[in-house]
Amino acid sequence: MSDETGPRRRSLLDLVERVGDRLPDPVFIFLWLIGVLVVASIVCAALGVSAVNPITQETLVAKSLLEPGNVRLLLTEMAKTFTGFAPLGLVLLVMLGAGVAERVGLLDSAIRTLVTASPRRLLTPMVLVIGLLSNHAADSGIVVLPPLAAMVFAAAGRHPIAGLACAYAASIASFAGNPLPGQFDALILGFTEPAARLLDPHWTANLAGNWFFTAAGCLTFTLVGWWVTDRIVEPRLGPWEGPRSLGDDDQAPDAAPRGALLWAGLAALGVVLLWAALTLLPGAPLRDATAQGPAQWTPFFRSLITAFFLLFLAAGCAYGIRTRQIRKDSDVVRLAADSIAAMAPYIVLAFAASHFIAMFNWSNLGAITAIKGAAALRESGLPLPFILMGVTVLAAVLDMFISSASAKWAALGPVVVPMLMLLGVSPEMTTAAYRMGDSSLVIASPMSAYFILILGFAQRWKPGLGIGGLLAVLLPLGVAFFASALVMTGLWALFELATGPVAPFHYVIVAHGG
Repeated sequence: MSDETGPRRRSLLDLVERVGDRLPDPVFIFLWLIGVLVVASIVCAALGVSAVNPITQETLVAKSLLEPGNVRLLLTEMAKTFTGFAPLGLVLLVMLGAGVAERVGLLDSAIRTLVTASPRRLLTPMVLVIGLLSNHAADSGIVVLPPLAAMVFAAAGRHPIAGLACAYAASIASFAGNPLPGQFDALILGFTEPAARLLDPHWTANLAGNWFFTAAGCLTFTLVGWWVTDRIVEPRLGPWEGPRSLGDDDQAPDAAPRGALLWAGLAALGVVLLWAALTLLPGAPLRDATAQGPAQWTPFFRSLITAFFLLFLAAGCAYGIRTRQIRKDSDVVRLAADSIAAMAPYIVLAFAASHFIAMFNWSNLGAITAIKGAAALRESGLPLPFILMGVTVLAAVLDMFISSASAKWAALGPVVVPMLMLLGVSPEMTTAAYRMGDSSLVIASPMSAYFILILGFAQRWKPGLGIGGLLAVLLPLGVAFFASALVMTGLWALFELATGPVAPFHYVIVAHGG
């Protein structure tokens, strides 16, 4: 049976690879979507398609994107459409600080220190937790942690590829299982905001809107990953009889100068204490004393994006000064500029995505599709947990073809978010369901941008290991994380839990117009 299944599995993977390789860059995917949107707007306008927005009570009529008013909007407001794109400012602000911390080596050093300080008995859960925290180091966590975890596992007499696999799985799952809000929350919820505003122009994103959900995801993925790694992945690999380390040229980088991490920690603590004072002292500007209940803390949650920017910047500068990588003020400017330069592909993607979302809005097709889709779902009688689990499945399937989480959400959000708002589901909950699908099954996908990199790391310990061999190691983790993601999304919806502070499960439709 195994002889027959092997070729069949390889053919399926070859097919997926061929299909994925033929897809254009995400920027051009958005350009094609804009072309489809233009055609759809012309047809729907000619047919007189319309719907009533239950929030504003406005009758929405489909408008052709080639009518003079929309063409004028496109050509005269292009700069405003681009610079007014909510995720762009949020992400660039965080990266100004996080980029400095990353480029002086603070984030890599912190990850190395945490991994090497882990007790051997708790090595697997510690690697998983650090991997889930590595989201704050952006994609560098995926690059730094897996090879380091492999070395630590080997040094402990355990199979290095098991360490590599669980670190990689955790780094990918960190986009949905992070215990603390960070730059990815700003990115993904920044895309949610314009999608929600297609129906409710007053809705604003809350950086901590998925905090409770992702913290629970961290616990879930840690427990599941621990069991799968120790009970399935490592036993299948067998006992490690190879070297306890690689050659000297492959060792982890030298430890940071003594006290550098302490300086960074003290700087970060200073920012935390400052924010506590700005929030808790009498008359503090980050608490709205005129509001009632949890709404008092809205300014605090809205300020978290600035807090993370300053925290990363202060810690990065302290670390850089101690390690002598920052000797003058121009060094800070250079490091920040380098981090923004690295965001150039995202900025180009944001240009295309911002116009796709804006044109969706101008044509009214996003809101009309959402209203009619919500009505169809309501009539189907499908329970909300199954609908949200469907969002998770859809995100996981699309991950096989489009690796960019922001690109997928920018395309899906304008339809899925308002559609579920009309069914009483908050934009935060819909975003959480999407994140679960985007951060699970892709672990075992050869279409992932990092799959070949991880294969290269694995081949250093096991020369000759192929794609199928690596997939056999990663598949149990990917499937287990996907199954737990589905269960968690369904249970969260079943019990209608809040996804974060001031982020209830339900969205209450309030009419803003007559």
